[in-house]
Amino acid sequence: MNDITGGILKLTDDLALTRMGYGAMRLTGPGIWGPPNDRAEAIRVLRTVADLGLLHIDTSDYYGPHVVNDLIREALHPYPDGLRIVTKVGGRRGPDKSWHPALTEPELIEAVYDNLKRLDVERLDVVNLRMFDTGDPTVPFSVLAALMDEGLIAHLGVSNVTADQLLVCRGIAPVVCVQNAYNLVDRSDDALVDVCAEQGLAYVPFFPLGGFSPLQSQVLDEVARDLGATPQQTALAWLLHRSPTICVIPGTSSVAHLRENVEAAGLRLTGDALARLGSLG
Repeated sequence: MNDITGGILKLTDDLALTRMGYGAMRLTGPGIWGPPNDRAEAIRVLRTVADLGLLHIDTSDYYGPHVVNDLIREALHPYPDGLRIVTKVGGRRGPDKSWHPALTEPELIEAVYDNLKRLDVERLDVVNLRMFDTGDPTVPFSVLAALMDEGLIAHLGVSNVTADQLLVCRGIAPVVCVQNAYNLVDRSDDALVDVCAEQGLAYVPFFPLGGFSPLQSQVLDEVARDLGATPQQTALAWLLHRSPTICVIPGTSSVAHLRENVEAAGLRLTGDALARLGSLG
């Protein structure tokens, strides 16, 4: 990790991601719904992502809905060389701002075409299938595999999946990334993190600061203070140290916060810091 990009993780001949990425979900209004409070700042955030050399933007057409992809297109199209936009399908928003599965064939096809239209591309770089339970992903993943065969998707990933679900999906088509909940204190996916490293798959954790108890937060705060960093930076740095194929996608709607987040890639954790942080899991 020599710079703020966290280095490059090459997944295939045509897919390389900076290990420090950007999650665009927070560019919406409150509740991941509607337009941002400050549209100009949202555009500046996305352009700063590109200016910093980050090549990994995570999005979904059901963020907003549609708001985030529209912002990405407005800010960055035509897209910089090497930038990869990773989107997600399998969910939809209700009119009451609720979240629901959308895993039928017509829903998935519509979602892929919505992403293509909103992002103004002929092929999506990576599409993650978002599962909502531990059910069989065969049918929905097969739909996406067929769309990949048609040339509408370059690569496939999965989100919110178990190890068994990942195995099923990999039996249908190649998987390049897994996006699951994982952080310093929620390490239930430890084995899957290691499997991804062994198999050369990107593991992309979400909720990097979720689920901390007051005592755990206190330890994180103390370690961060000793390092001269923020707790968020420290938690992100630990994730990057945890596995060579972990990519992080912290989200923000502020340029200043974005710059603060990406500085985590250059943070060096001492042996003592790693031991203290390791005790939190």
